Amino acid sequence: MNNKSKLTLQTILLSAALALILTGCSDDEPKQQASKAHNPWDHSHEAEVTDIQKHVFEHEFAAECVDREVKNSINKDNDRKRFAKPCMCIATFMMKDLTAIEAEKFLKEKKTTQSLRIRFESAAYHCLQEKEQPKSLQLFNRR
Repeated sequence: MNNKSKLTLQTILLSAALALILTGCSDDEPKQQASKAHNPWDHSHEAEVTDIQKHVFEHEFAAECVDREVKNSINKDNDRKRFAKPCMCIATFMMKDLTAIEAEKFLKEKKTTQSLRIRFESAAYHCLQEKEQPKSLQLFNRR
């Protein structure tokens, strides 16, 4: 036999023996899971926000949104009516993913967290895109 065929035969026998040894070492008992180390980023979501807290948040946030929008307005009564629906839409959209910490900071401490600001921008984009854009002017059935 030449060297190449000997080397191939040795490789096949060695890999077969290794495969038999490794499969023979396994046991049939189920493995016990090791306890996981504490990961500070993987926090539990145990503290739930109640429906009452969400409802209060929704209305307080909508009122604050309207107040913020009409702050520098000339015709405040008319603008309040105009901003009521979009602000309520934004508050409702934000309320869906509200966490207990965010609700507590907003309702009790009157603070706005960074996550609420990010969620506000997303909700504003979502709610204000629902408006139908005005159609362009048509002259003689042409655009």
